[in-house]
Amino acid sequence: MARSPASQDALETIPALLRRNAEQFGESPAFREKEFGIWQSWTWAEVAEEVEALALGFLTLGVMPGDYVAVIGRNRPRLYWAMVAAQKAGAVPVPLYQDAVGEELAYVLNHCGARYVIAADQEQVDKIIEVQGQLPDLTHIVYLDTRGMRRYDHAMLSQYQELQQKGRDNRASLGEELERREADRTYDDTCVMLYTSGTTGRPKGVVLSNRNIIESSRASSEFDHLTSREEVLAYLPMAWVGDFIFSIGQAFWTGFCVNCPESESTMMADLREIGPTYYFAPPRVFESQLTTVMIRMEDATRLKKKMFDHYMAHARRVGPQILDGEKVGAADRLKYFLGNLLVYGPLKNTLGFSRVRVGYTAGEAIGPEIFDFYRSLGINLKQLYGQTEASVFITQQPDGEVRSDTVGVPSPGVEIRIGDNGEVYYRSPGTFVEYYKNPESTASTKDPEGWVATGDAGFIEGTGHLRIIDRAKDVGKMADGRLFAPKYVENKLKFYPNILEAVVFGAGRDRCCAFVNIDLGAVGNWAERNNIAYASYQELSQHPDVLRTVGEHVAEVNASIAEDDMLSGCQIHRFLVLHKELDADDGELTRTRKVRRKIIAEKYADLIEALYDGSQSVYTETEVTYEDGRKGKIKATLNIQDAEIAGAPQRMAAE
Repeated sequence: MARSPASQDALETIPALLRRNAEQFGESPAFREKEFGIWQSWTWAEVAEEVEALALGFLTLGVMPGDYVAVIGRNRPRLYWAMVAAQKAGAVPVPLYQDAVGEELAYVLNHCGARYVIAADQEQVDKIIEVQGQLPDLTHIVYLDTRGMRRYDHAMLSQYQELQQKGRDNRASLGEELERREADRTYDDTCVMLYTSGTTGRPKGVVLSNRNIIESSRASSEFDHLTSREEVLAYLPMAWVGDFIFSIGQAFWTGFCVNCPESESTMMADLREIGPTYYFAPPRVFESQLTTVMIRMEDATRLKKKMFDHYMAHARRVGPQILDGEKVGAADRLKYFLGNLLVYGPLKNTLGFSRVRVGYTAGEAIGPEIFDFYRSLGINLKQLYGQTEASVFITQQPDGEVRSDTVGVPSPGVEIRIGDNGEVYYRSPGTFVEYYKNPESTASTKDPEGWVATGDAGFIEGTGHLRIIDRAKDVGKMADGRLFAPKYVENKLKFYPNILEAVVFGAGRDRCCAFVNIDLGAVGNWAERNNIAYASYQELSQHPDVLRTVGEHVAEVNASIAEDDMLSGCQIHRFLVLHKELDADDGELTRTRKVRRKIIAEKYADLIEALYDGSQSVYTETEVTYEDGRKGKIKATLNIQDAEIAGAPQRMAAE
């Protein structure tokens, strides 16, 4: 029988939960990491010892209560332990995005005044050293991977395991001080500081207390009946609030095992090996996995393709009802059973989802077609709605009440109301303390009664489920007063494997137009199968067959949009396929791959103008950032396409 952690009043910090887990689940696996092709495992008792040794090491460096300790690198057990060790020593962990460039790191490190940095490897150390002159508070860097670090000046550098050993050697003299610091921590002390993605400006430091993290972890774990027997895969950015809740908050509350893949390139293979029971991914991951499936089916034999299409059509019709325990005819159940043997089961195994008991997606809206595809396979995929400021959870979907067009009911302990302007507000035990050094933004986001403005527009249906329309600042009206909600359209476009990203325009205008990014993997595979040669992404994006295929997708999306009375005005009239992928390094996306609409509108103003002035093509020059940090320009002539509009001709403002 699965074990459930005891509820104790003393469990008011993550280190306290670790101490409990070492006693209660001591010999159970707590963390695994794949390195050099081999899975290594640590029990809760071993993790407790590793964390204590590092915390003692921090004390030898001079880490003081209230100091900020930055952590940067990919998902690795020792980096998670570094955050807990910092808390144990009375400091505040600040995880950073591993793909952030030096200037981005410098801003965050300066803003929080970090005195210490825990860096995964030489690459991260180099980025810190590059901007070291801008970091007057920086005292010491601790690095994990020794490769390439031999010839560095170690005056302010320490190796992770050597620091741990130094802590062990000083346990007799520093152990009492460490215990005092841990005992001094309270429920309302800061647990972690996480920086927002910065879609509209500089990232803000979100201060989350022990109460915020632990109450959210407890309530969400109980909601989905999570136990110590769950297995999760930790592969999302450590700087993102979702990873902190799943890989530290819920993991330490329930005592389940966190598995870290060997690398980004091996993530899918590692996912299949682990077979997680509890899985989270943003929509982009599910979109990418679906794209991979569709590419493979295009390469399959005619018989396999026909069988796949036949059984998937049946799964879409009855799969979600079977998953929810609804009444389905015996013949349909038998056919679904056969489909599971021949198609759904092998496909879930290939994706690594064979054991998933609870799956979630969040971060931004997922296309309903994508969502329904996974549920039709029998995967209990659900949506949640959350924010960094909420310690993730605002709404969740209860089993048996899962729909693609809503994000569920309020999570346990959460209250929701809709403002007069349609904006969603919430308050809960997970509500953040403040934005660090930013009282103005704190006051404009959270009122004295604890209600937080989400920035999203939505409404509560009669069933009590919340439906999100779009970002409140993005929802607008077209010139003739019709509702404009770009994300609704963009998600429909991204259902197609050929389309990686889309940006829709139309606020204040007489019609909608769009930018489209092709998915190089999917479209490149198509080109290879059809013996179409191309020299670059830019050349492939403007191939006549690619433009025609994207046009067909846009026409299908328009037909779907036309069926929604509220949003039927959002049909796309004209579009172009961009000559480059939108990129976080170019400022077009956040590090969590959210579109920065204002920057895109300014950067590509010439392309938007061409979409609306009737041009058939447009020449443009675009600045790009290469992997080594150098900047250059891409020159291209883009073809503008007219789209097929569904139903009666749209009314124009000019009329």
